[in-house]
Amino acid sequence: MSRFSRPDPELGLRLSRRGMLGVAAGATAAALLGAATPAHAATTAANGSATPATASGTKGRGRPVLPPGRLGIQLYSLRDKVSTLGFGPVFAELERYGYDEVEFAGYTQGAAGPITLAQLKRLARDHGLNPIGSHVGYYSDDPNAYTFAQNLTKVLDDAQALGLKHIGTASGPFRYGSTVDAWKRAAEDFNTYGAAARARGMKFYQHNHSEEFSFATDNPKVRLYDLLLKETDPDLVHLEMDIYWAYVGQFRFSKRPDGTPAPFEPLDYVLRRPDRYPLFHVKDGESDPSNPYGYRMTDVGDGDIDYRRFISAVTRLRGHRLAHHWQAEHDNPADSFSFARRSSAHLHSLREKC
Repeated sequence: MSRFSRPDPELGLRLSRRGMLGVAAGATAAALLGAATPAHAATTAANGSATPATASGTKGRGRPVLPPGRLGIQLYSLRDKVSTLGFGPVFAELERYGYDEVEFAGYTQGAAGPITLAQLKRLARDHGLNPIGSHVGYYSDDPNAYTFAQNLTKVLDDAQALGLKHIGTASGPFRYGSTVDAWKRAAEDFNTYGAAARARGMKFYQHNHSEEFSFATDNPKVRLYDLLLKETDPDLVHLEMDIYWAYVGQFRFSKRPDGTPAPFEPLDYVLRRPDRYPLFHVKDGESDPSNPYGYRMTDVGDGDIDYRRFISAVTRLRGHRLAHHWQAEHDNPADSFSFARRSSAHLHSLREKC
């Protein structure tokens, strides 16, 4: 377990996500392939469900904010549906909602019955979904754990079998602690994983929560996220910014422990080094200063994060219109299918300012 200098309110979330990671069985291949045919999507569409372009409307002037072919979803958000229905019906729904890509959080997510990686890859492609990345644990005390530190070759083998272009972790770099030297050691680990991934034609990435924006315990002038960027090789280690958690970090850590101001803007990190951010988590929140996070998580479009501004600022950069992948996510949606449908509709409806 990571060692923190303060109670970590996100630890439970990270541990629960870590529990989803690993390669075991999904739903039976026959059941999945049978339930996830194009006829299924056509039938449900005929029953009155509209695609996002229809549901959200494409009215309004200006270019769509969302680049074509770049809307994905982190399957952790749909873990309840995967565990009860299997991947096939879930992929069929995502196809109807207008998603282009999926990001895995483990290759079973509690689904019952065996499925091979080749079958999982084919199932996604049959529904027009490109497997773009996957979250895997960083390290474990168990030498046989399915993590980068314990089983790097197996992790990369599986990612390659799925045809992934990105393979990463949602674990924070707290393996050795929260000091400057501890994060330098973690950066060395990440450089190692990045070099191994690059040798296979993939990009290694790290997904943030808010704690990464806190300060080193032995030098409160050093923001840990800045240290991670400095100590990792930009050609080997990439970042998946979870935009919601970055704004939570802004709320929590815009002052140093001694109270001196230390403001930052999450978007500025991306605009300074856009090549380091191939992936994003599009997660929304309603501002609530009484909440220790500063926000209450919502479906995308129901919160206060200005995604028209954020996505437009990135995609307007020269050569970056199609250089990034935008994954909708909600850690605990009230209704995961409704979240997926409504989030896609909202993002497809956004238009750049004329």
